[in-house]
Amino acid sequence: MSGEKAEEEVHEEEKPQEKMDLKRLLAVIPPPSEVLSRKRQGIKEKRIRLLYDSNISEEEARISPFLARELGAKEYVEVSVAGKKRFRLKVNIDENISPDYVYVNSELMKKNGVANNSICTIRAV
Repeated sequence: MSGEKAEEEVHEEEKPQEKMDLKRLLAVIPPPSEVLSRKRQGIKEKRIRLLYDSNISEEEARISPFLARELGAKEYVEVSVAGKKRFRLKVNIDENISPDYVYVNSELMKKNGVANNSICTIRAV
């Protein structure tokens, strides 16, 4: 009889586990429309080159209209260099410059130890 009990216990342990509902598992994955809509909203920040310009004031940054539209910048931008130096500057839109550059006051940058042609991150504030 003890052999029969052992066989019953083995059979009980071998029972397959209940299957998970596939719909519940897939519910955590966002639909494609939500993922794609995040990309269409535009970029929040962009890495570009920072160039000196002594013709603008210390409170201003000169950017292209294309970059301003891309970032959604209307009044102010934040320029961050190496994640350590941050500057909040008023937007000055200039049609004649490349969208890959932001022009800032040379004296301000020299005072803060930022070199000409540095890579920076720019975002709308």
